[in-house]
Amino acid sequence: MASAGKVCHHPLTTGMCAVGELALEPLITCRLCLGEHPLEMMTSLRECSCIFCTQCLKQYVQLAVREGFGSPISCPDMECSHRGILQEAEIASLVPDDQLQLYERLKFEREVHLDPQRTWCPVAACQTVCHIEQNDSGKPVSVDCQACHIKFCSSCKSAWHPESSCQENEPIVATTESGVPVNPDPEAPIKQCPVCRIYIERNEGCAQMMCKNCKHTFCWYCLHNLDNDIFLRHYDKGPCRNKLGHSRASVMWNRTQVVGILVGLGVIALVTSPLLLLASPCIICCICKSCRGKKKKHEPPAS
Repeated sequence: MASAGKVCHHPLTTGMCAVGELALEPLITCRLCLGEHPLEMMTSLRECSCIFCTQCLKQYVQLAVREGFGSPISCPDMECSHRGILQEAEIASLVPDDQLQLYERLKFEREVHLDPQRTWCPVAACQTVCHIEQNDSGKPVSVDCQACHIKFCSSCKSAWHPESSCQENEPIVATTESGVPVNPDPEAPIKQCPVCRIYIERNEGCAQMMCKNCKHTFCWYCLHNLDNDIFLRHYDKGPCRNKLGHSRASVMWNRTQVVGILVGLGVIALVTSPLLLLASPCIICCICKSCRGKKKKHEPPAS
């Protein structure tokens, strides 16, 4: 006599198995790649319990470390009701050691940047965290760097100026023991953004840099403003000539693409302008009909 079948239930899958047989291992859907994987290939976040395949989660966290500027890494599920944050132990298990060190350093720099009682020494070669003495008036105060012994303003990071406002001062520069100014090294791997003063590290790529904090674009070598230099003419002359980091052919191709985009937009505007002029009476007529319809709908019925 044949034995009866037995139903195997699982919160994500349902199947049939014969008596005496092992149930098939349930597959779980990853919310990133939408693929189905066994449980041992998945990772569940501690704070929100959202579950993803480990490979997708590794790629997401590694990208977040490179692009997040040390900010907390949130759950990749946009519909996560708990808005979970990955803990440092989880990040450490998903990224290699060098990226973990990068994340910890960027996180520390971000904490200092957001802390009103701490600031970075404005001398690029120093990079010491200095303590700011708070006062009741809320006015800028003098900050002493314990490493290079300079005194600077807590607001504008310029040399301390007790008799003048911040706008009247030039940015602070490093000096030798005799007081002679030292020009910053154009090849230095770490510099400050010319606008928001946050520290930026360049380890590869071209000399056109964009600050992730304030979105300011500048030249890495001389800190010149490149926000409006769409053709990168800055690298055609002067001390930064041919130092962009791309070949001449690559630069010319980039300029050709920019010109092509601008010409294309101009042609589209030129072609669509007469059509819009011809269609404007119809558009206005439709709008007027719609308004009259709404007006009649809201008018009280005649008695």
